[in-house]
Amino acid sequence: SAAEISKKYNYFAVYGKTAEDLDREIAKRGPKLMLTGTRHPGATSMEFDIKTKFMNDGKYCRLANAYVSLDLKLTLPSWKNRKTADTDMAIMWDTLSSDIKRHEERHAIIARNYALELERRLESLPRHKNCKIVQANAEKAADSLLAAHAKAQADFDKVEAINFEARLARLLEYRIGQRPKN
Repeated sequence: SAAEISKKYNYFAVYGKTAEDLDREIAKRGPKLMLTGTRHPGATSMEFDIKTKFMNDGKYCRLANAYVSLDLKLTLPSWKNRKTADTDMAIMWDTLSSDIKRHEERHAIIARNYALELERRLESLPRHKNCKIVQANAEKAADSLLAAHAKAQADFDKVEAINFEARLARLLEYRIGQRPKN
């Protein structure tokens, strides 16, 4: 079997015509992260649901079925004044918003990979004479993988934060270079 994964997008509106306006709007309207309580330009919430079934054939107990579902909700900004903005501001916004989306999509990919690995790991647990031991092993495997998932997400954010300004400058330079010459 394969993990069931659903992904939904939510958008929050930002208004303004300058970079300062957009920064202010994101700080005011962006999703609030539960861990820090601060607002961000985007967020990905992840909810894992793990269901297991065990089977005892009279001699051994084994995990008969592992079902992992993952609900992903990506929250991204939507600039409402883009059509009336000047070209430079539009390029800046397009660059920033595509980087925000790429970042949140990567969080979703990390979560998806861990959901698939969790299901594989649970299904590969060895049989045992005692179902309580098999169940405890399943819980231990799930806890271990979910902790590894949380660490992978945090590590990704650390690397992204370190490289943010250089990456955005590179992307802006590229997009500006792609603009048609007058």
